[in-house]
Amino acid sequence: MLHSHTSKISCPGCGSIDIKIFYEIRQVPVHSVLLLNSRSEAENYPRGDIRLGFCQGCGFIFNTAFDPGVHEYSSRYEATQGYSPTFNAFHKNLAQTLIDRFDLHGKRIIEIGCGQGEFLSLLCELGGNTGIGFDPAYVPERSPVGQNERVSFIQDFYSEKYVSTGGDFVCCKMTLEHIPQVADFVGMVRRSVEQNLQATIFFQVPNARYVFGEIAFWDIYYEHCSYFSLGSLARLFARSGFEVIDLWKDYDDQYLMIAARPVSERPQNLFALPDDMSELAQEIDHFSAQYPHRLAAWRQKIAGFTGAGKKVVLWGGGSKAVAFLTTLGITTGEIAYAIDINPHKTGSFIAGTGQEIQSPQFLLAYRPDVVIVMNPVYCTEVRQALQQMGLYPEVMAVNSH
Repeated sequence: MLHSHTSKISCPGCGSIDIKIFYEIRQVPVHSVLLLNSRSEAENYPRGDIRLGFCQGCGFIFNTAFDPGVHEYSSRYEATQGYSPTFNAFHKNLAQTLIDRFDLHGKRIIEIGCGQGEFLSLLCELGGNTGIGFDPAYVPERSPVGQNERVSFIQDFYSEKYVSTGGDFVCCKMTLEHIPQVADFVGMVRRSVEQNLQATIFFQVPNARYVFGEIAFWDIYYEHCSYFSLGSLARLFARSGFEVIDLWKDYDDQYLMIAARPVSERPQNLFALPDDMSELAQEIDHFSAQYPHRLAAWRQKIAGFTGAGKKVVLWGGGSKAVAFLTTLGITTGEIAYAIDINPHKTGSFIAGTGQEIQSPQFLLAYRPDVVIVMNPVYCTEVRQALQQMGLYPEVMAVNSH
């Protein structure tokens, strides 16, 4: 259990030096979803350390050992969830909700970290908007619409040189958690709307309280260097010159959403925003005390499957699988395969531990005894897919106790 303090590190969210280190894991893969085309490349992929610090000034949680220089966000970066009916239904509903809530009709939309452009395309198609998406991992051939009169894409990180590319609605989904200097980044976004104080900003990030409350060690991986609660997210935006106009959770509470508008004066009392500091501190302490037991329980469970000669696969070949396997130290002799419905991942390998990623059809011949679903929200979808293939293995969610 780690409860050390350090005065050498300051919070990237508020500048406080009151940081408590509460979780440490060494030598994990620095990327989780790059397409790695050989087991050797996967097993020898570069590694880094995770050393999570909890800022007791604002509630922000971050990897104090993070090195942004090791990352490769390129066309090999394969993070889309767009092959899942469950996710696509969520995505379409979110797009329509934002269009209705903020009257996004005939507006100019900017998306930072747009991936392959699926969400930006939805916003533009459903609302009759125009949009520009920024992402170094964007692949033109993969875009659902390609470059057209409504949507265009720039294969680059959003940075100061694009601040003048203003929008009426600035969207940033599942990107801020990859950025170490969060206050600098949100400040840059604030400058981008300086000339349009009627603009709306929308961010979506993972919910730290879900991760630490569930003792979800599989949701802690190197690429995610920043973790937010509703309170710490709201305080960051308020401190950066925004008025928080909406704040909510979605996707079985796994995601946090914030909508904000630029204001000229900073709120007097940041803690009039959701004050979850004491609850978050308790959850951090609980996580710190309990995660070794969760690791031991999973190691014992998988050893039991192996000892009984059962074939186990993971469903989901992304970041959660990488974190689950590397944190537990699971070998290919214990779990040989991960399954993923994204056809671009078929035949690639899990970073760090080297399991091969296969399509669901692979299971017709392999016939697993146990399927561990890496995200509980997909359990129903996975069971239906297995049943359609005439397969009835034991299906368990990764958060099974």
